[in-house]
Amino acid sequence: MSEKSNAQDFQPFIPASTSLSEITIKAVILGVLLSVILGAANAYLGLFAGMTVSASIPAAVISMAVLSLFKNSNILENNIVQTAASAGESLAAGVIFTVPALLLIGAWTEFNYWETTLIAGFGGLLGVMFTIPLRRALIVDNPLKFPEGVATAEVLKVGDVGGAGVKVVATAGAIGALFKFGETGLRLWDGAVETAMAVGKTVAYAGSNLSPALVAVGYIVGLNIAVLIFLGGAINWYIFIPILTAMQGGIPAGESAVDLANTMWSTQTRYLGVGAMMVGGIWALIRLRKSLVSGIKSGIEAYKQKKSGRTIIRTERDTPMQWVGAAILFAVIPLFFIFNYFTGNILLSLFMATIMLIAGFLFSSVAGYMAGLVGSSNNPISGVTIATILTSSLLLLVWLGTGSVTGPASAIFIGAVVACAAAIAGDNLQDLKAGRILGATPFKQQIMQVVGVAAAAFVMAPILTLLLNAYGIGEPTATHPNPLAAPQATLMAAVATGVFGAGLPWGIVSWGMAIAVGIIILDLYLEKRGSAFRTPVLAVAVGIYLPFQLEVPILLGGILAWTAERALRKNEKTVPEDKKEAAAEKTKSGLRNGLLFSAGLITGEALVGILMAIPIVIYERNDVLAFFGVHSWNIIGIALLAIVMFGLYKTSVNVLKQQEELS
Repeated sequence: MSEKSNAQDFQPFIPASTSLSEITIKAVILGVLLSVILGAANAYLGLFAGMTVSASIPAAVISMAVLSLFKNSNILENNIVQTAASAGESLAAGVIFTVPALLLIGAWTEFNYWETTLIAGFGGLLGVMFTIPLRRALIVDNPLKFPEGVATAEVLKVGDVGGAGVKVVATAGAIGALFKFGETGLRLWDGAVETAMAVGKTVAYAGSNLSPALVAVGYIVGLNIAVLIFLGGAINWYIFIPILTAMQGGIPAGESAVDLANTMWSTQTRYLGVGAMMVGGIWALIRLRKSLVSGIKSGIEAYKQKKSGRTIIRTERDTPMQWVGAAILFAVIPLFFIFNYFTGNILLSLFMATIMLIAGFLFSSVAGYMAGLVGSSNNPISGVTIATILTSSLLLLVWLGTGSVTGPASAIFIGAVVACAAAIAGDNLQDLKAGRILGATPFKQQIMQVVGVAAAAFVMAPILTLLLNAYGIGEPTATHPNPLAAPQATLMAAVATGVFGAGLPWGIVSWGMAIAVGIIILDLYLEKRGSAFRTPVLAVAVGIYLPFQLEVPILLGGILAWTAERALRKNEKTVPEDKKEAAAEKTKSGLRNGLLFSAGLITGEALVGILMAIPIVIYERNDVLAFFGVHSWNIIGIALLAIVMFGLYKTSVNVLKQQEELS
């Protein structure tokens, strides 16, 4: 049976003929609150680790727990809550990957409230509008997997998971919070351990961050992506850094091997990731070209059907196309004025707005398609944003010339809007996939996506300001010797300033591009063979760019996920044939518990990171709660991290006994 036949025969969980309350006062209030909280948590995680994760599943679980306290709650109402809530964490990704770059290049000295809010809010609104024509193409006519959307729908369908799921999230959240408090608050151990040594004229480095949140990220993305991220890091830190160190004469006298390795990464080899992400973003567009055309045609066809008076069933009602056009215009006008306020040039601002619109639609489509393939957590926001900023910089370079003061910032303004749009696009389509499975009304989900975007947009600037004042962002300073790395924002700043004459190392960038081409060829070969293991180029590119110490716990998390699933699948095979289905459900339950535990670890650690910023800012000291003194008892941190990892594994396989009982 063809995909289109499957789409026509599809039956949602709640039939289209059944009408349940979706947008209610309690759902809106809860959705807004969760959008703000989860957006804040992901802002911290993204600045710290350079990665964000989908909040749809924890939001769904929390919604079921809270709304179960009311008499008339239902599954579609819970879906509406997670739709609004997940918008916050997605918008945070678009903002923190780009807006801090304006500080790093000196265009801003602080996070200007209204500019930040309007860029985030209207960028997110464009993301919602751009993906409405794509819903039929990517979800209905030729449906993609959207794995996290499917998982969210399954969590909502299994309503009895609600209470147990909330307990898992809350327990893990408390563990993540206490771990972060011990490291950042009490200062009992360092956030990372690292070492390096001279080997002849080169350097050998090893290190690992001690963050449970990073282990959780690895668990969520799975072994395939975790391995690729680690592989990217290994290419950088174990091939290029040693080679370049030897070529440049070895370790200078008086400089430690650790400092040299980190300096080589920050000043030279991270640009390998720039080249790889450029190629990755372009490749994603090439792969998407047919879906882009199909999505536009489907949107126009749906509009013609409604205009001709034909009835469209509830589960297929999108936001009317004339509303979409009006909303896009409503978003573009204030963004144009922001550009004009900064540049003082009307023609240049019109040029910027035009680039923004074209890139925004194209890259929102890329992000939506990638979310359909590998999930929202693996949405290639970095790649599409780099491609946007590089393209914008080159176009603006023709207009403004080298050495332009406003050029780099202008490119970043465009990239910030596109990044917010692309981040929301992937999330929007993921939520619409969950809604289609459940029988939700797309139009109502799209309204709540806008509500969630607006809620998160209004708090992004204060959260970023708080984190900046408490921890610092970007390069280390005397005041903030261990700042939040903001790897993507630092990369965006480097690309924009490099094009306008600050000396982008094109030789190293070219090597990164060559590596990406090789990874793409390998992925095409694996695709042709039908291999379960694939090599999406953007995952490797992110790994090349990130500090190696962040990638070790991500790999450990991926290994944990693989080990847990292997144990559950192996046990499942021992069950009699008539009980296979029940055993498979137990496997899903165990893996879901691991996912919820991971989400809790991330949320708990991130929220404490934000809350800890308050006393640090007030007292202007990062050791304000170090009651026992500042220590580097890293063995304690390592031991506690091992215990947390064991707890994550046990949570995932806690259904083994229930599986054994079936046999």
